[in-house]
Amino acid sequence: MGSAVVEFEDIGKVFDAGRRAVRAVEHVDFRVYDGEFVTIVGPSGCGKSTLLNMAAGLLQPTEGTVRYRGAPVTGYNLVTGYMTQNDHLLPWRDVVGNIAVPLEIKRLPRARIRERVQALIDLVGLTGFERSYPAQLSGGMRKRTALARLLAYDPETFLMDEPFAALDAQLRVNMQIEVRRLCRRLNKTVLFVTHDLDEAVALGDRCVVFSPRPGTIRKIIDIPLAPARDLLRLRHDPAYVALTAELWDMIAPSFAATGGEPG
Repeated sequence: MGSAVVEFEDIGKVFDAGRRAVRAVEHVDFRVYDGEFVTIVGPSGCGKSTLLNMAAGLLQPTEGTVRYRGAPVTGYNLVTGYMTQNDHLLPWRDVVGNIAVPLEIKRLPRARIRERVQALIDLVGLTGFERSYPAQLSGGMRKRTALARLLAYDPETFLMDEPFAALDAQLRVNMQIEVRRLCRRLNKTVLFVTHDLDEAVALGDRCVVFSPRPGTIRKIIDIPLAPARDLLRLRHDPAYVALTAELWDMIAPSFAATGGEPG
């Protein structure tokens, strides 16, 4: 492995929920390394998104320290980029205009913005839809636009919180292929929260499995699949089948106990 990019050191987080305190996570300790794709699964409410928010500098831990390349994260972590279930596209802007937002914030020259935006449109497969508005796009195209906007910001590390949860099965696989391909090509480090155990195995180099709240790490599973894996053929791979079964066996008891979703 390369150098540690994100480090969670004995993390605990308590939220004030009116008359009572809610402990979201406790004793969370793991590292994400340069260029690694780490997936996170666990029962609903176990603190998965809380960890992403800490890595982004949006939340501070109650106990422990979050580090980014060795330095404590004490404010907004501007070298991370966040992608959630909601694409947050601006409805009054077309595809070009939405992707250009981070570049405009950086005040790049207009010619450079046009060049960069077109390159990203070609990269994510949106050529021909440059002047389409969000309401005119399919769900998959909206996600591609959001992904291109994230790439325009050019973060060092992607924080992805169930970004494909709302897509149908075919679109979800297409976006999984796209994200895996782009992150490998651009050498991005990724922390990816998902409710889909198949997705966790298909995309990850490692998978962090959490217990019910307060979330603690039950196990970190290495995923020894080929880096250039074919996501369309994985379901025929015995190693993939065994890994997804292992995850289901670990998650199922908490799923049955809480009545919530696994993942």
